[in-house]
Amino acid sequence: MNQVILIGRLTRDPELRFIPNSGTAVARFALAVNREFKREGQPDADFFNVVVWGKQAENCANYLKKGRLVAINGNLRNNNYEDKNGVKHYSVEVLANRVEFLEWGEKSDQPSYQGQQQQRQSNQQNYNQPQSQNRSPYEDDYGNFQAIDGDDDIPF
Repeated sequence: MNQVILIGRLTRDPELRFIPNSGTAVARFALAVNREFKREGQPDADFFNVVVWGKQAENCANYLKKGRLVAINGNLRNNNYEDKNGVKHYSVEVLANRVEFLEWGEKSDQPSYQGQQQQRQSNQQNYNQPQSQNRSPYEDDYGNFQAIDGDDDIPF
C-alpha cells in the first residue's frame, strides 16, 4: 500500500505547466510539514515536492500561494535516473490525488500585513460606535462588547 496524507504550508507558489500536444495541466510546489518534535528548542519541518495533474493543478495555481495551508492525499513516486555522464540521481515526490485548501482565497485577495492592520482598526472603530435604535429583533446584540487591545491573534 502506498498512501500519503500530509498537512503543511507551501514553501513557494505553484508552478503551472501544460503538457505539449495533450494540453494537460501539471502543477508543482513544495510543502513544509512540521514535525512533532523540536530540535534544540526550535520547530523542525520536512519538505516534500508535490505534483498535481489536471483541473486540480489549475485550481492550485489559481488559488494557492506561498504560505497557504493545504492537506494532500496521494502516493510517493521515485524519480530515479542516470544522466548522460553516468551519474545516478534519486528523488522522491508526492503525486497528489486530492488537494484540500485549508486557507482559501484568490492569490490577490490576501491583503498585506499593513492592509490587515488597517482593516482591524476600521473594525475597531465600528465596534466603538453606538448601535442604531432601529435594530431588527433577529440581529445579534453584542451589548457591552469591548475589544481587547493587542488581542489580534486567533488561537487556532
